Amino acid sequence: MRALNGISLEALLPWTARIWSQLQGARAAGRLAHGLLLSGPVGVGKRHFAECLAQSLLCRTPGPGGIACGRCADCELLALGNHPDLLRVGPDPESKSGEIPIAMIRLFTERESLTPSRAEWKVALIDPADRLNPAAANALLKTLEEPAGQTLLCLIGERTGSLPATIRSRCLQIRVPAPADAEALSWLNAQSPRSDWELRLRLAHGAPLRALRDFDDAWLAQRQERLTGFLAMAAGGRDPLAEAAAWNAPGAKLMLEWLASWMCDLVRLMATAEDVRLENPDRQADLAALARRIEPAVGHRFLQRVLEGRALAETNLNHQLLLESLAIDWSRIARGGEHRRP
Repeated sequence: MRALNGISLEALLPWTARIWSQLQGARAAGRLAHGLLLSGPVGVGKRHFAECLAQSLLCRTPGPGGIACGRCADCELLALGNHPDLLRVGPDPESKSGEIPIAMIRLFTERESLTPSRAEWKVALIDPADRLNPAAANALLKTLEEPAGQTLLCLIGERTGSLPATIRSRCLQIRVPAPADAEALSWLNAQSPRSDWELRLRLAHGAPLRALRDFDDAWLAQRQERLTGFLAMAAGGRDPLAEAAAWNAPGAKLMLEWLASWMCDLVRLMATAEDVRLENPDRQADLAALARRIEPAVGHRFLQRVLEGRALAETNLNHQLLLESLAIDWSRIARGGEHRRP
């Protein structure tokens, strides 16, 4: 039985069932699009969905609803990771840019002319599609404009809006949504009963697979320590440079994600303390007390700085200097003369 992130590919994620049914209906009617663009936040299951769909199309004897049998010769080849009709296209592992170059697109478009060799379909998973560089996107466009007979090009990514409009317009665009909390919590408890799934789901911005795979106990403990330090700086009990040094432990990218989450909650609490949905509900009382002390305009400006810093974390900028600058700025704001009047 094949699995992705520990979840069986024979198990369709329940919140994607409607999308699955629509695509299988189109397949049965001979109207399945040759280009799919799957988008959505990290951890909602779009990659799991794409893998399930690829396995369904390559299986010789799919069961009810189009789920792959998992037993035929093609499913066995998929399980071994060497089915000739499943192509995976991603960034060049030797490149520091993280881009998908034109050479990768040319390689797979020229491979056997994109015609199936043993299954009814040839499937190409292009992931993450938003890492296609301009030349690669142009090369892919030619294939999307003149698709081979039984070929499916499935583009997957979180920031697919950055793709050229010409690419997006030639694909069936499918947004994989985060499920309702009740559905997500029911599914998570079926995977592994825990008392803190609600908190983990909030920290994952409602994405169940992220809540399941990304947050171990050490991660949660580190987040708690850094949030305590963030609040301590606001009270004058922590040196900003010492705290900035500690921010290096989880890495700039994750630390800036946490800072953005905490500041978003503070801004929400500055607007209203009643019936507000927080990303960090376990520290609501501490955050609410802090929100009463800071001017909303000042809080918004610092949040903007954090968001700008989060974008810079993707570059080669000196991350330590960035974190130190933010820590010093936060300490000054939270303890300085820009507070609300009591």
